[in-house]
Amino acid sequence: MNRSSGFLAWFMDPKRRGPMLIAPAITVLLLVNIIPLMWSFGLSFFKYRANTLKLPKFSWFYSYEKVLTKDNIWESLQTTAIIVAGSVGVQMVLGFLLALLFASQFPLRKILLMFVLAPMMLSNVAVAIYFKLFYEPEFGLLSQFVQSFITGEMYVLLATPAGALIGVIFADAWQWTPFVMLLVLAGLVSVPKHLYEAAEIDRMSWWRKFTTITFPYVRSLLLLAVLFRTIETVKIFDLVFILTNGGPGTATETIGVLVYRTAFQFFRTSNSAAMGYILLFAVIVLTSLYLYVIKQRESEEI
Repeated sequence: MNRSSGFLAWFMDPKRRGPMLIAPAITVLLLVNIIPLMWSFGLSFFKYRANTLKLPKFSWFYSYEKVLTKDNIWESLQTTAIIVAGSVGVQMVLGFLLALLFASQFPLRKILLMFVLAPMMLSNVAVAIYFKLFYEPEFGLLSQFVQSFITGEMYVLLATPAGALIGVIFADAWQWTPFVMLLVLAGLVSVPKHLYEAAEIDRMSWWRKFTTITFPYVRSLLLLAVLFRTIETVKIFDLVFILTNGGPGTATETIGVLVYRTAFQFFRTSNSAAMGYILLFAVIVLTSLYLYVIKQRESEEI
C-alpha cells in the first residue's frame, strides 16, 4: 500500500505533469515518424530488394552513387523543377489578384469566397480524377470546347509532353491558388485604414500606394506561401500518377513518381530510399535559401 501510494505521489508530482502530458505525442512521433525515418536512412546504405529473401548487404554510398549517375533522376528533377516553377508561379499571380479582388466589399462576396476556397478542401485524388475526366478526349469539357469552337476535331491535351506538363500545372494551380489567396488576403485585411486615407490626402497614385503600403504588408506572407507551395509541389505524386502516370513516356515523371516506380515496380528498395533522401536534401536546401533571403531582407530593412 505504501509502495503504491508512493508511486502515485511520484507520478502525480506537479513537476512531472508537463512531461507526462507530452509523452503520448512524443511516443507517437517516434513510432510513426522517427523510427521509420532512421530505418529507411540506414537502409539506403545497404544493397536490398524487397522482393527477395536475401539479407541486406552493407554497401556504404553505393545506392547514392548509382542513383546520381543515372540520367533518369536528373530528368525527373528537371521535370519536377518545371512543374514547381510553373505551378507556383501561376498560384502566386492568380492568388495575389484574387486576394486584391476579395479584399474589397461587394455583393455576394462571402458566397463567392466559399466557392473559390472549395478546391483546396478537396483531396488530391479527387482533383486528379476530376481533371482526368476534364481532359478526356471523347467527352471531356476541354475537348468538347475545342472541337465545337476552334478546330472541329477531338483534342487530346495529355498526348504531347508539353500538353501533359500544362495539364498537370493547371490542375495543381487550380487546387492550391485559393491557399495562396487566403494567406495574401490575411495580410491585405490587416493593413491599417488610416494609411490609405493619408495616401488619398497626399493624392498618391495607385501604384505608389501599392508599392509603399499594400505590398510591404503582404510580402512576408507571399514569401511564406512560396515556401509552403514549393515544398509541397516538389513532393507531388498522386496528381501526376493518376492524371498522366508520368507520361507520355517520361515527360511528367517527377521525382515522386520515380521513387514510387523504383520502390514498388522495380523493387530496388535501397535505391528508392536513397532517392527519397536526395529529395529531402533538396527540400532542406530550398528552405535554407528561403530563410537566408528573409534574413537578408530583414537586415537591409534595419
